[in-house]
Amino acid sequence: MITIKQFFKTDIKISLFNALIFLFIVIWGTQNIYAAEIRVSVDRNPVVVDDYFQITYTALQSPDDDPDFSPLEQDFVIINQSNSSSSSWVNGKSTKVVQWMLTVMAKQVGSLVIPPIKFGKDISPSSTILVTDKSTKKQMDTDEDLFIEVEVTPENPYIQSQVFYTMRLYTKVTISQARLNEPELSDAVIERLGEDSNYNTQVNGVNYSVTERKYAFFPQKSGKLTIKPLVLTAEILVNNAQGFNPFFNSQMGKTKRVESKSITLDVKPAPAEFKGTHWLSAEQLVLKQEWSGDISKLKVGEPITRTLSLVAKGTTVGQLPELNTTETSEQLKAYPDQPVLQEQKKVDGLIAFREEKIALIPSKAGNFNLPAIEIPWFNTKSQTLEIAKIPEVILSSAEVATQTESEVKPASIPVTPLTSVETPKIDSTNLIESYEQTKVWLWVSVFLAIGWLTTIVLFLRKRKADKVIVLEDEAFLSLKAAIKNLKQACANNDALAAKDALLIWGNHKFDTNNLGALAGFCDARLRDEIVLLNQTLYGKESTQWEGKKLFQAFTENKARGAIKETVDNGLEPLFKL
Repeated sequence: MITIKQFFKTDIKISLFNALIFLFIVIWGTQNIYAAEIRVSVDRNPVVVDDYFQITYTALQSPDDDPDFSPLEQDFVIINQSNSSSSSWVNGKSTKVVQWMLTVMAKQVGSLVIPPIKFGKDISPSSTILVTDKSTKKQMDTDEDLFIEVEVTPENPYIQSQVFYTMRLYTKVTISQARLNEPELSDAVIERLGEDSNYNTQVNGVNYSVTERKYAFFPQKSGKLTIKPLVLTAEILVNNAQGFNPFFNSQMGKTKRVESKSITLDVKPAPAEFKGTHWLSAEQLVLKQEWSGDISKLKVGEPITRTLSLVAKGTTVGQLPELNTTETSEQLKAYPDQPVLQEQKKVDGLIAFREEKIALIPSKAGNFNLPAIEIPWFNTKSQTLEIAKIPEVILSSAEVATQTESEVKPASIPVTPLTSVETPKIDSTNLIESYEQTKVWLWVSVFLAIGWLTTIVLFLRKRKADKVIVLEDEAFLSLKAAIKNLKQACANNDALAAKDALLIWGNHKFDTNNLGALAGFCDARLRDEIVLLNQTLYGKESTQWEGKKLFQAFTENKARGAIKETVDNGLEPLFKL
C-alpha cells in the first residue's frame, strides 16, 4: 500500500523526468532552428591552373564545430589557411562574423566544384570555379619591371548590357606611391566591383605579383566606343650600390610611367525582334508580388497593400522599369508609395532592386480585375528574349456588416429623482483657508506672468532663426515640386518645362542656373541627356525631343547619389603605405 508521502515523491520524480525531456527537446530544436549560415566565395574566377587563389568561408554566427577542409584536397592543394572573427553590437542586437581564408591552387584544368565543407552539424554550400590552362596566358614581355594588362568581356555587347573590364598590374620589383587613373568611356555608366585582389603568378617562367581590379561598364549607345588607356605612375625602389650610410636609407626611388592598351567595344543595338517599350538586358531577373491580406475577402473602405518587386543581376537600377499598372477609379482607389531603389556591387556584377508598394481601397462591393504585368527582357547569358510575368489578379470585396435596428438595444439611462437642495452652513475656518489659498495663487500668477514675459523676449530674439527654418521648409517643398514638374514635363515631352524644372533642381543642389554647368555635376547618362535637351532648345535645327530617357537618367542619378559610398575624388593608391 502506497502512502500519501510516497505518492507525492513519485509524482515529483515523474515531473522532473518530464521536465528534463522537455528541456532536451527545446535545446535540440533550438540548435536545429538556429543553424549557422555559412557562405563561400573566391577572390577571382576564372583562375590559371598554376596560380594561387583564395577561398573564403564566412559564418554569420559561431558554427557548430571547427571546419574539416579535407574534401578540398581532392582537386586543390591547400597552401595556407587562417581565420578571424569580429563582433558588433547595433541597436541592442549582437552580431558575430567568423571567417576562414584558404590560399589554394587547382590540381587540374576544367570547371571544378568546391565541395561542401562540414562545420560540425553546419555545412557550407558547394560552388564552382573555372580553371584554365597555362597556355591561355598571353605572351608578355618579362623584361619589364611592371606592366598593365586589361581585358573586357564581352567585346561586342548589346546596348546597356553589362561589360566586365579587368585590370591587372604585374610587378616584380618593390614600388611605392603608385597612382592609377580610373577607366574612361564616354556614353557609359561605370561601376567598380568589389575590392582589389592580390596574388602571385608566373609569366614565361618569371615570378610576378599581381593586383587585379574589376569594373562593370554599361554602354548607353550603340556603335564603336573606345576605352582610353590606363596610366600608372609609381616609384620603383632600387638599392644604392655607391656605398652605405647608416644615417640614410640605402634605397633610392626611380619614377616610372606605364600605360595599358586601349580597347574598342562594338556595341550592338537592341535586337529588332524585341517588341517591348522599355529595353532591359540582364543575366537574371525575378519579378514577384506580395499582399498584406487575403485578396478574396476584402471589405469596402478597408485598404490592402500590394508589394511589387523586381530583382535583376547584370544591370543598373536606372534600367528597371515601373511596375505598377493599377489606375485609380471611383470603384477602386490606388495610392502608390515612392519606389525603393537599391544597388549591390558584387565581384560578379551589379544587382539592381526596385520595390513598389500600392495601397488599394475598394469603394463598393464586387470583383476588380488588375491587369497582368509583363516585363520583356533580354537574357545576356542565353542570348534570348524572355518575359517576366505576373498574371491577372482578381480582388473580391464585400460590404462591411452592420447591425440592424432590432439588434441595437438602447442603453438604459438611470433617472435620478429630484430632491430638495440643502443650503450648507458657512464655516469661518473655511474662509481663512480660502484666503490663504488665494494668496498662494496670487504669487503663482505673478510667477507665470514673469515666465510669459521671458518667453516673449526669447521669441523675439529667435524670430530670425525661425525664419531660416521656414525658408528651409519652403526650399524643400520647392525642390519636391521641381522634381514633380520635371516628371510631368518629361511625360508630356515638354522640353521648355523640363528645362525650368531642372534649373530649379540645379539651383538647390549645386547653386547653378545654367544647363551646361549643371550637366557637369551629373553622372554620364544624365549629363548626356541634359546636353541633348540643351541642343534641342537652343540648336539651329529643331528636333523632336522625348523626355522619357531624361527622367530615367534623372532617377538613376538620384538613386546613385543616395546609395553611393563616400570616396576620395583624387587618384587612389594601389598600395597602402
